[in-house]
Amino acid sequence: MRVTFLDVGQGDACLIELPDRQTILIDGGSRYDTFDLGRAVVAPYLWDRGITHLDHVIGTHPQLDHVGGLAWTVQKFSVGHFWSNGTTREEAFYQRLQTSLRLHHIDEQTAEEGQVLVEDVLDELLGLGPIEPLLKDPTITDILVNGAERVFVERYGVLEPTPVRFKDEKHLLRIIQKIVSAVGRRIDESSPMVDARLADGSRVNAVVPPLALDGSLLSVRKFARVPISMERLIEIGSVPFQVAEVLQAVVGSRRNVLISGGTGSGKTTLLNAMSAYIDGRERIVTIEDSAELQLQQEHVVRLETRPPNIEGKGEVTQRDLVKNALRMRPDRIILGEVRAGEAFDMLQAMNTGHEGSMTTVHANSSRDALSRVEQMIGMSGIDISPRSARAQIASAMHVVIQVARLADGRRKVIGLSELTGMEGEVITMQEIFRFRQTGMGDDGVVQGRFEATGIRPRFLDQVIAHGMTLSADLFRPDAKLEP
Repeated sequence: MRVTFLDVGQGDACLIELPDRQTILIDGGSRYDTFDLGRAVVAPYLWDRGITHLDHVIGTHPQLDHVGGLAWTVQKFSVGHFWSNGTTREEAFYQRLQTSLRLHHIDEQTAEEGQVLVEDVLDELLGLGPIEPLLKDPTITDILVNGAERVFVERYGVLEPTPVRFKDEKHLLRIIQKIVSAVGRRIDESSPMVDARLADGSRVNAVVPPLALDGSLLSVRKFARVPISMERLIEIGSVPFQVAEVLQAVVGSRRNVLISGGTGSGKTTLLNAMSAYIDGRERIVTIEDSAELQLQQEHVVRLETRPPNIEGKGEVTQRDLVKNALRMRPDRIILGEVRAGEAFDMLQAMNTGHEGSMTTVHANSSRDALSRVEQMIGMSGIDISPRSARAQIASAMHVVIQVARLADGRRKVIGLSELTGMEGEVITMQEIFRFRQTGMGDDGVVQGRFEATGIRPRFLDQVIAHGMTLSADLFRPDAKLEP
């Protein structure tokens, strides 16, 4: 049995040559002109192989018989309409391919081989090839491809190698192109780096030669099919339920929030969980480089940046989108991550009636996060003194939440601080809660406890003004905060 995959432009085609010299051609594209665009690839290949007829053709478009207009004769068709009878595209392909193989007794002779063949073919045509099973594994959070021969995954916070391999570098490049083209982006030698996303919101980064010296690199940060809620974060020990109560009050009282942490520390996950506390009657505008947020409210407007085209034109930055969002009558603006000059426009929005806005930043501590925001204001190109920039930050930001990925792979909220104003040239800030690490267990699990600092936050007045209450016992230094 021989399986060959052919790139036909709008989708992939697969030719299966069975032991009895029967042939099955599968069209993985969703447009009915796939074969028209692929004639230059498919027809010469078949003629070179001495194939003058096809026994089965499997596809989804209604005019698949047009393939008969090519230079070979089609004897039988197996056309699946994935939009009919409530059948999904994947189910239709699966049923049709199983039927075609059964006609040739493939499943009876080698049932296991036939099943593996069906799954591999459909993963290649409709999914992302060798990494498709990894994407379906709920225990995996990251997939890291270091060239065609090396694939690693993160499972339960620990990296481990896998036996997954790509056929060759060309195969890996084809999968990368499939991902980025689906979201209207491109990657090639002239633009060898790209950020993209999968259909479920999973974050993707790819780097190809000449920047990647040992083969193309692909990084996939998977997103849970069901967004992780605050209840789930409490259950796994990322946030004590007492701190979660305070976070709910912070969001409900429309305090502006900055979530700080390192790469993979759970900033976006926490932002998603906190957004569930936003009133469903509010209009929310989200702005991201690559859409990842999974807000559950009904009135959500999602905006995404656009890279320049091949001519270097048409770029739309986060800063452009923040400016435009101010004209869209938002109640809150959620910026996926501040990286550059958009920080200034975000602070302006927070200071001009869009309270309750939230964003994230890469930083190792709450104090470092404020320093980074100050540096980003300088990147906006606006001539503003350091003192004025700090005054803007102190006025706009109310709460900084620090998250971290611990040595054992677990992600935790390790600090909650409140900005209280300025003293001279320095932004003043007081820590309300913190996680104190006390050691490491024999099993490698980080040991520690959450504790309150004993400081009563100033935002309690706003919490009361919005009709909510928080017990004063939450902030006592001897309070027990259960993880």
